[in-house]
Amino acid sequence: MNGSVVNDCWRRIGVAGDASCAELARHVHCRNCGNYAEAAQRSLQRPVDAAYREAWARELARPEPPPLPTDSAAMAFRVGHEWLAVPLALAQSVAPLAPVHRLPHRSSPGSALLGIVNVGGRLVPAVSPARLLGIDTDGVPPPLGRHAFARLLVLAVRAQPFALPVDEVHGVIRYAGAAVRPPAATVGQAPLPLLAGVVADSAIEAGLLDGPRLERQLEGLLR
Repeated sequence: MNGSVVNDCWRRIGVAGDASCAELARHVHCRNCGNYAEAAQRSLQRPVDAAYREAWARELARPEPPPLPTDSAAMAFRVGHEWLAVPLALAQSVAPLAPVHRLPHRSSPGSALLGIVNVGGRLVPAVSPARLLGIDTDGVPPPLGRHAFARLLVLAVRAQPFALPVDEVHGVIRYAGAAVRPPAATVGQAPLPLLAGVVADSAIEAGLLDGPRLERQLEGLLR
């Protein structure tokens, strides 16, 4: 190859062409061939015009807006397809899943109150977040490409703990209160009940639950 001309032989006689290249028997695929690697280097080192350089110079010289200070935090978790978060002041601990024991005359089918569960030697009301929030979890497959472990998310409402079986705990999201986005309804579907907004970190976006309203809902289950 001379000058900046790239020998794109893989398009003519390689895997993207008629596969007549004699080197294919040895390399199996063009990406394993030295010619392919050399062409990549030439492509990356090719000269660029002045307008392209000036456009990127302007882009890179543009100052980034200062980040908003993170003055709030929430514990993020997943229920079915939905990523949710509760104010960190409500999140007491995360515990392994444990068997839930139904309460006579209280744990009726479809009720958000599932029964009681042992958390660290203490019997705690177990509440289904899916039923409490109206989330359909039937037939939801596990996430692809990573391991997810179901947990009990223990919330403390004044002196009363509640254990919520969740499909996955993401961890703490720190955010600026001024950056919370309003909950947006999807087409044909209203926002989740108790939703106060949307928060995010570099990995996920989560629906932030309204703390006081959530507390009232949980306390109402025990009346």
